[in-house]
Amino acid sequence: MELYESMLRIRLIELAVAKEYPQGEIRCPVHLSVGQELFPSLIALLTNVNDSAISTHRSHAHYLAKGGSLKKFIAELYGKSTGCSKGRGGSMHLIDLDVNFFGATAIVGNSIPVGVGLAYSEKIQRTGNIVMIYIGDGAIEEGVFYESVNFASLYNLPVIFLCENNLYSVYSPIEKRQPKNRQISQMVAGLGIHSVKLDSSDISSSFHKLHDAFEFTREKVLPVFVEIDAFRLLEHCGPSNDDSLKYRDQDYIHNSLEKDPLACLEKELANTIPNFRILQKGFQQLIEVEISESISFAKESPFPVPELEESQIFAESTR
Repeated sequence: MELYESMLRIRLIELAVAKEYPQGEIRCPVHLSVGQELFPSLIALLTNVNDSAISTHRSHAHYLAKGGSLKKFIAELYGKSTGCSKGRGGSMHLIDLDVNFFGATAIVGNSIPVGVGLAYSEKIQRTGNIVMIYIGDGAIEEGVFYESVNFASLYNLPVIFLCENNLYSVYSPIEKRQPKNRQISQMVAGLGIHSVKLDSSDISSSFHKLHDAFEFTREKVLPVFVEIDAFRLLEHCGPSNDDSLKYRDQDYIHNSLEKDPLACLEKELANTIPNFRILQKGFQQLIEVEISESISFAKESPFPVPELEESQIFAESTR
């Protein structure tokens, strides 16, 4: 039920963003996580606030599952000073050090070495914490991925590479980008780290395998790579459905919709818990109130003031 509530919350939040986006007040691009709620929600059951996470351009679900503030998240989308990045980062640059979410970046693969650096710091300080690096299948094609995996393996770092493989990089299918019949997790295992492949249609098995992967990293202080199949229900960037472009095979779309983890989990719970529909309705009502309050908070919040444009930045060019 905890897993379901997390997944439902992320789904409803993302659908609310999709509904608000056409109003024109959210001016940043948005890469929504509708359909990809399972992985971060499973991970949320296995981590704590002291563990760190770093993410990609499609980071909403990762941020929310890590415990990030919904009000600060929505405010960031609206570019307001109350946002988690003070209204300067937008959807693709979320950061919240209060929950050890160390940021997201729009550049493919760019966050990987940053996450490895964080893990190196955790190892030196002997904190016992782990670092999670979210990536997509497209990041596997970047040289920095191999360099980072090599470094993590060489120095035995407490880091977990979390790969959501939805088979597409924007509109390009994986068979146009990577060798035919190559399973990413098997390839990464050949690089010298423990690798696991999850099946999103088997939620119970995925949880247990993921649990074992996290325990492996915590106990042995060694890196792990985890791959899960995923499917985004909306377009690559934006609030709409883009299947009219016909870049995804109709059988693939149909099969993926049939395996939507949220719908499958909902069906399973409805069949096993007598009062599930009542609980579900209660969850949804509470989440919708939270979303409404967060949107109102964002709209009422002020924009950043120009006088502070050079504060809270990492570097400044010389004049």
